Amino acid sequence: MGKRTRKSQKSQTKVQELVVVATTETMEEAKEYETLLKNNDIPAFAKQQTGEVSQDRKFVVMVPEDMSDEAHVIIESQDAYDDFYDFALDETDEDDFEGEIFEEEL
Repeated sequence: MGKRTRKSQKSQTKVQELVVVATTETMEEAKEYETLLKNNDIPAFAKQQTGEVSQDRKFVVMVPEDMSDEAHVIIESQDAYDDFYDFALDETDEDDFEGEIFEEEL
């Protein structure tokens, strides 16, 4: 039986560069985006990032560069969905309503 030789092989997996697709004020919000993206089969990572100039702490969500376009679409769709329901459920005009639409004119 012949002896097996091991060749030094470089990993076939190419390291993908990560890009920022969202910036948030809280880690909780960044984690929500991370979960949203992962639920849509996009690997995502939330992390804290400190500003170089002002030492402001921001939280970023990062994805592989080749999936950034899809990630942006998913995030924008979710934001539009949230805005729609925020508008639909806005209770600022509740006192003025008083059921006028449901009254029949006789």
